[in-house]
Amino acid sequence: MSRPFRFGVNLMAAAPAGEWSAKCRRAEELGYDVILVPDHLGMPAPFPALVAAARATERPRVGTFVLNAGFWNPALLAREVATTDALTGGRLELGLGTGYVRAEHDAAGLPFGSPRERVDHLRHTVQELDRLLGAEDHQPRPVQRPGVPLLIGAGGDRMLELSARHADIAAFTGARSVPGSTTGELTPVTAEELDERVAHYQRLARDRKEPAELNLLIQMVFVTDDREAAVRPFLERVPQLSSEQVLELPIVLAGTLEQITAQVRAQRQRYGFTYLTVLEPYMEAFAPVMRALREV
Repeated sequence: MSRPFRFGVNLMAAAPAGEWSAKCRRAEELGYDVILVPDHLGMPAPFPALVAAARATERPRVGTFVLNAGFWNPALLAREVATTDALTGGRLELGLGTGYVRAEHDAAGLPFGSPRERVDHLRHTVQELDRLLGAEDHQPRPVQRPGVPLLIGAGGDRMLELSARHADIAAFTGARSVPGSTTGELTPVTAEELDERVAHYQRLARDRKEPAELNLLIQMVFVTDDREAAVRPFLERVPQLSSEQVLELPIVLAGTLEQITAQVRAQRQRYGFTYLTVLEPYMEAFAPVMRALREV
């Protein structure tokens, strides 16, 4: 039997305390299950933002989506994770990735490393977190047992292998880095390419005792009667794609409420995605989709 849907919103815009709390309460009011914060320079610092989100709300879980492992020392990260889990009452979900924006590493004075080196560092981070947070004498202690749920954002072969072995939540971005970009420019993957990536992950994960939850990051949501007009501004960023091809991308939800809910259900059937994350600008637009999907 398929998992029930879960929905998260990734809050990217910094705000003073009152505005931040109001934004988090609005996410709860709309029905989001998880309030998430990314890990980019120029955006809110993840852990204090999540503690504030939990204090302002009662029901949603909170999470990082996703931490840039290259910014973090594993021992210091273990302290942050345990403290945040305790201060949020055991509501934390830890999302990890390799990081993909060289310019941010340069600005922070941190090495960026090759793709292999970044994956190796993430693997080391995951192993150290497991060792440290699993030790009875580690202080501080996380609240959740057996541990804080781990989400890994993955796309490449080695990252999918790491996710299949360690992640409670396997997250797919539906996009890949543009070769040579230092600013984190991404290009979308097609539905067929995502088929292959999810199938490869499933082969790697076939021996798991418990299947992971599968997550997809949605890039755009437009509830509209004119699908082509809604995505037309996006075409400048992907000149290689036609409007018809953009509308077929798994990370784009555009159409009437009925069309979008049908697309989401079809993608659950096709890929297994039951946990969807939307970006902050689409928090309000996605709310009626969530309600419709939960009515069935």
